[in-house]
Amino acid sequence: MPVPLFDTSTPLQPLRPAIDAAIARVLNSQRFILGPEVAAFEAEFADYCGARHAIGVANGTDAITIALRAMGVGPGDDVVVPSFTFYASAEAIPATGARPVFCDIDPETFCVTPDTVRAALTANTKAVIAVDLFGDVAPVAEIEALGVPVLEDAAQAAGSIAAGGRAGALGTAATFSFFPSKNLGCFGDGGAITTSDEEIAERARMLRFHGSHDKVSYEHVGYNSRLDELQAAILRVQLPHLDEWSAGRRRGGQLYEEAGLGELVALPRATEGSQPAWHLYVVRGERVDELAAALSESGVGNKVYYRTPVHRQAAMAEFATDTPLPGTEEAARTHLAIPISPVLDAEQVAEVVGSARAALGASWTRRALQAALDAIRGRRAD
Repeated sequence: MPVPLFDTSTPLQPLRPAIDAAIARVLNSQRFILGPEVAAFEAEFADYCGARHAIGVANGTDAITIALRAMGVGPGDDVVVPSFTFYASAEAIPATGARPVFCDIDPETFCVTPDTVRAALTANTKAVIAVDLFGDVAPVAEIEALGVPVLEDAAQAAGSIAAGGRAGALGTAATFSFFPSKNLGCFGDGGAITTSDEEIAERARMLRFHGSHDKVSYEHVGYNSRLDELQAAILRVQLPHLDEWSAGRRRGGQLYEEAGLGELVALPRATEGSQPAWHLYVVRGERVDELAAALSESGVGNKVYYRTPVHRQAAMAEFATDTPLPGTEEAARTHLAIPISPVLDAEQVAEVVGSARAALGASWTRRALQAALDAIRGRRAD
């Protein structure tokens, strides 16, 4: 039975009439840029996240650049960012004139920690980007306790919950991508910045609109980066279903645990107190290439995402660090994403785990038998 890595169509199928009506509403209004749909979505999304403001922008990468600039980041500043993340998390920093400084992660959670961030702080650090990678929630409050503002990159974590609140309301500001495969996805590119800081919100609104309030007077050199009315209308239809979809993603992770996948590979570990809405379900193991081949042969979707960490990418050569990043290197070498979606069911999970056990199970059985024999010998020696 084929199992896709993503299933974006099944959850949307019941919403098609409402989505079609929302698109027609925008077309009939002839308002396409910064109109009532964007304003309504911004209010609804801010309320959902628990932030005072949401500012819609063109995509998640612009969201990071604009948010950093709104936080006062500029030339001569350093921004700490993990190397095990999507390239855009770091790519957005040089666009502000600042320098990315790469830090390590905890390979079990795939997130930065206060210790990994502390090790990368410099005298010029102006901000830290804490990535909620794969839907797990970084320990933002603990990192802000180090005395530096945190921009929460929540692009993969819409619907995730931490002990201190929802993703998107944990740091000084947060950014989202609404790329179609995300937990909350539009039908093209889209993004948003959330914050409860009035000044940051005001600057972000100007920066997305050519550095202006009115396209007559210009206070900043800004960007043309706006979430459009069609995408906002589509997102408004989906937003009320995000919690249900997030619960489905968590349920999928639980099904993998109950099916015994953890006997074969290391499962992702939620950060303390968090309830991740798994955007990707990423396992680790020394034989993930074998696993990937076996899953593909069985029609099970899988993907390696960040085999080459950002600090080793050619475009980041001038910012590359000589500081060892052992957690990053381990995660890069051993990770593999397997199917997850709001509608992943037990039958699909059984297919995935069955294929994994067929590929890795014999070796695991030998290891388990050897461990049992060693234990018996140990008891006899006593």
